[in-house]
Amino acid sequence: MTLCELAPAHIRAIAPYQPGKPISELAREMGLRDADIVKLASNENPLGASPKARAAVAASLDDLALYPDGNGFELKSALASGLGVDIAGIVLGNGSNDVLELVARALLGPGTSAVFSEHAFAVYPLATQATGAVGISVPARAYGHDLVAMHDAIREDTRVVFIANPNNPTGTLLGADELHDFLVSLPARVAVVLDEAYGEFLDEVLRAPSVGWLAEFPNLILTRTFSKAYGLAGLRVGYALAAPDVADLLNRVRQPFNVNSLALAGATAALDDGEFIARSKAVNDAGMAQLVAGCERLGLTWIPSFGNFVCIEVGDAARVFQSLLHKGVIVRPVANYGLPTFLRVSIGLPEQNARFLAALAEILEQA
Repeated sequence: MTLCELAPAHIRAIAPYQPGKPISELAREMGLRDADIVKLASNENPLGASPKARAAVAASLDDLALYPDGNGFELKSALASGLGVDIAGIVLGNGSNDVLELVARALLGPGTSAVFSEHAFAVYPLATQATGAVGISVPARAYGHDLVAMHDAIREDTRVVFIANPNNPTGTLLGADELHDFLVSLPARVAVVLDEAYGEFLDEVLRAPSVGWLAEFPNLILTRTFSKAYGLAGLRVGYALAAPDVADLLNRVRQPFNVNSLALAGATAALDDGEFIARSKAVNDAGMAQLVAGCERLGLTWIPSFGNFVCIEVGDAARVFQSLLHKGVIVRPVANYGLPTFLRVSIGLPEQNARFLAALAEILEQA
């Protein structure tokens, strides 16, 4: 047998995660200039990074030869102070994806299972499968989480339930009361991972008081990221909030120095840039309204979204996606999420949104 054939079957069966197409790749393929391409595929912040984060990163360049603080003390201290949580309950990751994998590695394995929703973030089944655990995908309700069905899907061997709120890629949102009732209903042996990667884009009235729930539910794990509203996707830094004993468990499987020094400096400074976050939300709100109005003009349907993206139903999404690429516009096909007629479009700057809508209109007219 070959080396690859000797690898565990659950590893060989993994279908790798497919990220959004990079600008440089499309430029090479189509012979376009980078500057002529609009990328609305990866839910990135069109304003770029927080200015305070950029300054902190620049100030840290002289220390590149040194290992970062493996404990991330300054970032953890800033998070603990800002959120009012115990520093011992914070786990840092190389993006929130890393934290999700830490949860899977710490709590899952052969003979266990994890529950997640149809149309939810692809990393949940990937992280589950990588441990040899069984993934239980629960049919969606109105493109979002059906918490009643998810509760019913929990088995004796279930150790983790993954919930994205707002959900990626559909943008749906669960109410705070609904989430709280779900947490109350679960046995303490089942961890609930509440993925709040897009929480900064929510109006204050829509935000669940999830941090306050940590004291009530020791089986709750919150995951958040600096990749979206804070504009630090290229630095890869996220974090989890959990009970200290759960955080300790996650840290036991965390690699040393998993968050680099530039990411630590940038994220710490970004937490102090409330003005940038407010501006990012304002741009997102206006951009969402712009795209929704464009969909109405084109007679298209969409899934109401609470994130920084919107799923638009375009019919032959594979054809439309390819046609948009030829026009220098990158969006995200979501057939792999069970949504073959939709494209997920990230909110960009006004001119980027307009460029997408104009290109889409031309393509639909030619169909």
